[in-house]
Amino acid sequence: MAWFQRTLELPPHRRGFHLITTQVVEALDELKQVEIGWLHVFIQHTSASVSINENADPDVATDLETAFNEIAREDFDYVHTIEGPDDMPAHVKCSTIGSSVMIPVRAGRLMLGTWQGIYLCEHRNRASGRKLVLTLQGETGS
Repeated sequence: MAWFQRTLELPPHRRGFHLITTQVVEALDELKQVEIGWLHVFIQHTSASVSINENADPDVATDLETAFNEIAREDFDYVHTIEGPDDMPAHVKCSTIGSSVMIPVRAGRLMLGTWQGIYLCEHRNRASGRKLVLTLQGETGS
């Protein structure tokens, strides 16, 4: 059993849902060595999240952003407001979507479905870059 871990630093993204599958795969040269295993993707922030969703139609990202803005509205009467009107809704969205995903690995590839991709879900209007911890565990080829 082999373990590999990397930190992936993403540049600032505008608010919304952004496909990052390619960046995740490119950050892990060791992925090619794993015959069977898991990749855990964890975001080290509380105002952004990670998700797996459709990667083919860009309207999906737009609709997800619109729906989550309705679920966690900025005009709600939040108590935690010191960091601006988009901060507490960002925390609600992060808690709803989650801070990590697990993806099976087989024969050096992520076993995502045909229409699946990994998303950075940026919930702040003016966020800084984001850090992801990528932990790969699995059996490597001989």
